Amino acid sequence: MGNQKPTVIITGASSGLGLNTARALAQSGNWHVIMAVRDYSKAAIQAQKLGLPKGSYTIMHLDLAALDSVRAFADAFLASGRRLDALVCNAAVYLPTAKEPTYTADGFELSVGTNHLGHFLLCHLLMDKLKEAPSGDARCIIVGSITGNTNTLAGNVPPKANLGDLSGLVNKSPMVDNGEFDGAKAYKDSKVCNMLTMQQLHKRLHEETGVTFASLYPGCIAETGLFRNHVPLFRTLFPAFQKYVTKGYVSEEVAGQRLAQVVSDPNLKKSGVYWSWSNNTGTFENQLSEEASDEGKGNRLWDVSMKLTGLA
Repeated sequence: MGNQKPTVIITGASSGLGLNTARALAQSGNWHVIMAVRDYSKAAIQAQKLGLPKGSYTIMHLDLAALDSVRAFADAFLASGRRLDALVCNAAVYLPTAKEPTYTADGFELSVGTNHLGHFLLCHLLMDKLKEAPSGDARCIIVGSITGNTNTLAGNVPPKANLGDLSGLVNKSPMVDNGEFDGAKAYKDSKVCNMLTMQQLHKRLHEETGVTFASLYPGCIAETGLFRNHVPLFRTLFPAFQKYVTKGYVSEEVAGQRLAQVVSDPNLKKSGVYWSWSNNTGTFENQLSEEASDEGKGNRLWDVSMKLTGLA
């Protein structure tokens, strides 16, 4: 497989942002896309429906809610002999109306286990491969969220993200901060973990590996499958609110193009950055909240996550 196109792995590529990013990169003709998904047939149907060119993508099974599945996926990918130029940690579970926690195969609350720990392990298992990217321009992108960033209007809608001292994560309690279970907060907390992880990866590995680490918030995709577990009234009103009130609304297709840009644009090769879009300027670099850039908390999260994923 000497003459390979640059390859990108996108988790959660069977719907929403992941699928539309896969489409943008596959249709550019410059990339081979690995769609890392839980539901193989769903991805196959969607890829065909959106007209991803034949031969431009490969579908592989990955269930981020099971650390064994993450390891099996990494092994299978490494065995394929493909090059790896970009890893996009996009898949996310969001259960805002859940009254009771659900758990992963390894006993972690589903949102933090999937969105954070599954991706944390995946990044580590593929880091050496990324480091060898023939393009010399390897990127590891984690999708953050404005809702986990408490320095924004959206981030201040209760329940606010707060990881506390991480004691809940250490003890496998439903909430990272050991508080009462709250589905919406669990998601926001997992996103803070994602953004802290990106900062830590940048700090610990960027110089040594040359890999660019960044997170981004692509705008508010108000009509995405991510909200499929939300109350119907929310699903009806939220898109209109984002379109006409906050003006933060963005279609899945445009959000996918933005994420594809962060993966491939030579001008966005900047490590340690949190990108988020403004309708006024087209693109800009944004500030993470105090918690999402707290180095002490980031170090502790790193150490705890290394242990919980069996890396340490």
